[in-house]
Order: sequence, then structure tokens, then C-alpha cells
Amino acid sequence: MSPAEQRAAPSGQAPHPASIRVTRSRRSSLWAGLAAVVVVVILGYLPYIVLSGTTDLLVNVFILMTMASMWNLLAGYAGLVSVGQQAFIGLGAYFVLILANHGANPFLALPAAVLGCGLVGLPVWRLVSRLRSGYFAITTWVIASVCELIIVRYPSLGGGTGEPLPGFASLDPTLLTAYTYWVSLAVTVIVIAAIYMILRSPLGLVLTAVRDDETGARSIGARVSRAQRYVFVVAAAGCGAAGALLIISQLNVQPAAAFSVQWSAEMIFVTIIGGIGTIEGPIVGTIIFFVLQQTLASYGTWYFIILGLIAMIVAIWAPRGVWGLIADRLHIRLFPVGYWLWPAGPPRPAGWRARPLPRRGRPAVPGGTSGADDTGGPASTGGPASTGGPASTGGPASTGGAVGAGGAVSPGGAGSAEHADTPGPGGTGGQPG
Repeated sequence: MSPAEQRAAPSGQAPHPASIRVTRSRRSSLWAGLAAVVVVVILGYLPYIVLSGTTDLLVNVFILMTMASMWNLLAGYAGLVSVGQQAFIGLGAYFVLILANHGANPFLALPAAVLGCGLVGLPVWRLVSRLRSGYFAITTWVIASVCELIIVRYPSLGGGTGEPLPGFASLDPTLLTAYTYWVSLAVTVIVIAAIYMILRSPLGLVLTAVRDDETGARSIGARVSRAQRYVFVVAAAGCGAAGALLIISQLNVQPAAAFSVQWSAEMIFVTIIGGIGTIEGPIVGTIIFFVLQQTLASYGTWYFIILGLIAMIVAIWAPRGVWGLIADRLHIRLFPVGYWLWPAGPPRPAGWRARPLPRRGRPAVPGGTSGADDTGGPASTGGPASTGGPASTGGPASTGGAVGAGGAVSPGGAGSAEHADTPGPGGTGGQPG
């Protein structure tokens, strides 16, 4: 309520607060949730209707999508830009190998690998917690190289040449391909759902504040360090799951491949192309990356040149990524994690349709708004306008409605945060006095 409205309230009577609706998105997310369930069901049924080559490709898609989602959570929300997440990818693969060498089923060893990588992430965080920016990135890269050098020194793990994964000799190859696909799909769904739940929790509010301004988040009392530690451990566990899927899908592991910095390069590329700081970004970016890979891989060196050009174009002209462009144009969120505030107003009449306000400097539309006073902003909740008094000098006069901040007249005295309404019956645009 404005100060003028508070002064106008009768003495001894508390002013009525403005009614505000709080929603997660501008549109209902029910259909998006149903569509996601349908997509998961269809993907789960694919091994029955496609060849093994297609499922093998989708396994690689799921692995990279998991990695990119974890890197996006780490860099896009916690502000920790790492180029050493391949450390946990390699450790996850070798944890599965160690357990399989001791007789464990590799599929059952996957949760243990996830837990092991999460535990390793705790002391690693103690080493890098005080570092930021390039110092943090280079230190994580060094830690990944150290992990590789330690693994190479153990002949029981294959040394520098690697080791095949035991435990699947008695399993039919077709069933193994199908099981690997289903486990990869399940891990990807769990990872995306976990990120979604984290960002919808109170911790997600802290991470969103950190994403926008870490210093500002600290100044309002947010526990930034604890949130970053939690996210770092979660990202380590998620990358460990991707590494476990990697060795299961390839049935062998080599230190140079498992701890390669190429994994971080692909994670960063996918996240930037899709849209950093959004759940949908890594998903869209992964799809784009594999489409480009399958289309341009036969062109040799030109493949990398085109990837580099696309990355530069997106970084310069679309810094929010492809999904950012889609979301801004269509106003949709597949995974709404923020909040929208709506001024409560009267229900809109049947057949209501928002029309854009005129540009600044245009003449007033007959029976509508004054172009000279258009500010382009959303309409605010105005009080009842005067009906008989003369217009103030230099200001617009209203004869039946409330004048919003965008220069539009709302028929019921209340505006919408989504659109600046055009005037209805009972409101006209004022003329300069």
C-alpha cells in the first residue's frame, strides 16, 4: 500500500495490505511435468524398438547430461568454476573396478562409487574452499592430475594401460546393453530430480542469491560457505556416478581417458551453449552437442572449428544460452524453481487479451492509453481515480479507472504484473492539462 493510501485510511483502522499471489511460474507446470513423465516412459521403452547402436549413443548422451548438470549446479549456482571434475569421474570408474575385482556386481557397485566420491569431495573441498576464480579452477585441475598419477602407481588397477571390467562374462550382450541403458536413464533422472529438489528448497534460495551476487548474499546473512560445500560434495557424487556409468558402458578403464580434461571441456561447452544457471540448459546443450557431433564428425578438423565458432557466437550474442532465448521469448520454465509475485485483482473478463502499449512519443490511441506517458513497465495497483476534479497541471486526468505505472488504465483499479492492461469500459486515457 502506498503512503498516500495509508494516510487516507480512517483513524484507528489498520490499512489493508495489498493482496499478493505467489506462484512458481507464470503458467501451470502440470503439463510440463506430465510431458516429462511421458518422455521418460518412452525412453525406457526404447530398447525394445531400436537397435543397440541407438541405445549406446543415448547412454553417452545420459552420461554427458549428468556431468553437465553437475557442473552447472557447481558453477551456475554456487559460483565455483571448476575444470577438475574429471577427478571424480575417474575415481567413480575406479571405485567400480575395485569392487568388481573383489566379486561385486558392477551395477550394485555404482551406489558405493557415488558414496565414495562424495566422501572424497569433503577433504578436497577443505583444500579449495578459500580459492575463487582462476585459482579455484587451476587447483581443481591439479588435483585431478594428482589423482591420475596416484592411480597409475597401482599395478593391480592396470597401471597406465588400464584394466578391463570383470563381472559381466556370463551376461548376454543384448541384455547387458539394455541394462546399461536403463541404469544410465535412471541415474540421469535421479540427478535432474535431485537438482530440482535442491533448488526448490531453502538452500536453493541461497544458491540463487549466490549465483546473482555472492557478496550480496553474504551481506544479508546467507550461509554461503555451507551451501557451497554441500553443492561441491553433491557435484562430486554426481560426477562419480557418471564415471561409474562410463566404465560399465565401455567395460574397461584407462587413466588417461578417465581423468582427461576433455570431460571438463565438454561439460563447460554443453552448459554454456544450453544456458548456464538453469536446469534446462545442460539438457538442451547436450542434445545440441550430440546433434552437431553426429552431423559434423565426418568433416574432421572442421568439426572442432565449427564447435568453437558456435561457442563464441553464443557466448557473445546469447550469454544466457539457447534455453535462455527460448525461455525469454515464450515465458516458459520446464523446471520452475523461482517465484513470481502477482498483484491480486479482479478476474479478467471472458475473451480478455493483452495488447501492447504504444511506444514512447506516439499519440494517444482513441479510447486507450496516452503514448506520451508510456513507460513500458507493468501496471501497478492503483486506487480509484477522481471523477469530477480538474486535471492537475501537466498530469493525465482519469475518469473511471486507475492509472497504472505503464500509462494504461485498468478497468477495476488493479493491474497485473504480467501485462500492462489496456483500458476497458470506464477508463480513458488522460490528456495533458
